Amino acid sequence: MNDRPDLAPPAPAVPESPTDVSTAASRSGLLLVGAAVLFFSTSPVLVRWAAVSLSSYEIAAGRLLLAGLLVLSVAALRGERLAAPARWPMFVLVGLVAAIHFGAYIGSLSFTTIAHSLALVYTAPIFSALLSWWLLGETLKPRQWTGIVIAVTGVAIMAGFEPRFDRTMLIGDALALLSAVTFAIYSIAGHRQRHHVSLLVYAGAIYLAGGLWLLPLAALNFSARGYTLPAILSVVALAVIPLGVGHTLYNAALRRMRATNVNLIATQEVTGGILLGILLLGEIPSLATLTGIGVTLVGIILVLFEPA
Repeated sequence: MNDRPDLAPPAPAVPESPTDVSTAASRSGLLLVGAAVLFFSTSPVLVRWAAVSLSSYEIAAGRLLLAGLLVLSVAALRGERLAAPARWPMFVLVGLVAAIHFGAYIGSLSFTTIAHSLALVYTAPIFSALLSWWLLGETLKPRQWTGIVIAVTGVAIMAGFEPRFDRTMLIGDALALLSAVTFAIYSIAGHRQRHHVSLLVYAGAIYLAGGLWLLPLAALNFSARGYTLPAILSVVALAVIPLGVGHTLYNAALRRMRATNVNLIATQEVTGGILLGILLLGEIPSLATLTGIGVTLVGIILVLFEPA
């Protein structure tokens, strides 16, 4: 028998428990969606700059098409192959969902106020929770449901939501609500595809498909004079920063966490946008806005830090 410790057989490895794996994935998911929100937050300022001379549809289609080509190019450089043709209908369908999300939000602004639109679009976590329960069998505890309601209320306060009920506002509010539902579906689709398609191929294909769906609307609103250098640079920045990087990080987080939790943290795009508005546009938030930020953070804490 050999008593030398350096020649002793190695101790059997202790397998990592599913709980440990789940906890590690959740932590990395939090970091990813936190980074995604930082990139998302650049979107309002960049849209403001691009919208000086371009229509909203041109901006939306352009950023989606450019982001799709960018992300797929990165995937190709990494040697990743496109998904099997059997997956293409899924890309087209989820791309349509993404296009409706962007298009409905843009359309809502023609009928309702920005405050109404933001407050309704960020009810998405509620629809995400309901759809996750229905489609994925995921459940939330009462404390977490309370957190979702508090967080969405905070976004409403932040946006300065004041109910109005005339027919024009009702159309705009309905479009904003449609944008919220499709954002929730987009999030759940990203979560469900985590085991089937690589992240870069999935994200790039969805962006490209969404841009193609919006291309006819962009063509109808085309104006050659609008394509100034600042506008083009703003659209390129929109494609690279909040979409190409931000949404891809968001989709990465969806592969590690519940879609509802990721969706809820994404509401802080509003907070980041406000902070960048202070720095870059000189827009000072009101007391109601600051109160809304605080209320939303309380709701997120209730959802994410549910005690065992």
